[in-house]
Amino acid sequence: MTLARAPGKVILCGEHAVVYGRPAIAVPVTEVQAEAHIAPAAPGQGITIAAPDLGREFAVRTAPGDEPLARIVRLCLEVMHVVQEPDLLITVTSTVPMARGMGSGAAVSTAIVRAMAAQFGHWFSSRAISDLVYETELLYHGTPSGIDNTVIAFEKPVYFVRHTGWEIFWTGRPFLLAIADTGISSPTREVVGDLRRRYHADPARYEPLFDRTGQLAVAARAAIERGEIETLALLLDENHNLLQQMDVSCPELDRLVLAAREGGALGAKLSGAGRGGNMIALVREETRGRVDLALRLAGAVNVIVTTVR
Repeated sequence: MTLARAPGKVILCGEHAVVYGRPAIAVPVTEVQAEAHIAPAAPGQGITIAAPDLGREFAVRTAPGDEPLARIVRLCLEVMHVVQEPDLLITVTSTVPMARGMGSGAAVSTAIVRAMAAQFGHWFSSRAISDLVYETELLYHGTPSGIDNTVIAFEKPVYFVRHTGWEIFWTGRPFLLAIADTGISSPTREVVGDLRRRYHADPARYEPLFDRTGQLAVAARAAIERGEIETLALLLDENHNLLQQMDVSCPELDRLVLAAREGGALGAKLSGAGRGGNMIALVREETRGRVDLALRLAGAVNVIVTTVR
C-alpha cells in the first residue's frame, strides 16, 4: 500500500482581494490532513476511487470530465506517461473540514498526486504538484486564486499574487492561531461569484477596499518576518473590517471574532470565503485556553490551535 498526506490551510489575510490581483498570505494547518491510500485491485478493474467520508466509490474510466478526483488521477497518469490504466484502488479520507475555507479539495488532490508519484516511482516538485492541483481547483471553485494549491503543496507560509507569482517566506518567530468553525458551510464558488457580480456592478466601491486589503497583506508579511505579532494582530482586525464592508461576513463570524477578542486574542478575523466557514484569532500560549472557551461559548462547533513557523 502507498500512503501520502497533505495538510489544510487558512488564509491569514488578503482573501477576496487576491482574486483581483492584490497580494494575500496563507499558511498551512498541519493539525488536519487529507490522506490517499493506493492498493492493488483486481485485474481488469482499472482505477477505482473510494471516498468513504462522502459515501462515494466510482471508476475513473467512466467518471465525467468534471469530476475533480478523477481529473487529478488522469492528469497524473498523463504527466507520468502511463499509457495503460493500472488496476488500483485509491481510498481518500480527510480531517480537513469541507466548505470551511481550509482547502479541503486542494488537500485531497495534493495527497492523491503524492501517492500516485510514490506508486509509480515518479518525482514531482512542489511547484509541479501545485500546478496539477490547480486544474482541479478550477472545477471546485470556478475562478480560484491559486493560493490553496500553492500553500498546501509547499506546506510553508506563502505570499501570493495572482498572475504574478508567489514567494515562500519565513517567520521571525512562531505564532499561534486559533481556528474556530462556525458550523456553516461556505461554498467558495458561490461567495466569490456573488462578490464578482457586485464588483462589476459598482467597481468604484470595491477597488479601494481591495487596494487597502492588499496593503495590509504587504504590511502583514513584514510584521511576520520581523516577529512583530502585536502589529500583525492590528492588521488582522482591520482586514476583518474590510471584509465586512465587502459583505462577505455574517453574524456568526462576527460573533466569534468579537468573542475571541473579548477572550484575550490579540486580533481576529474571518478566514476564507466568508458567510460561514472559519475565523482565525491570534493568541498567546497563556490565552489559548481562554480564547478556546470563549469561542465555544459563542457557538463555535470546533476550535483548532496551530503553530505557524
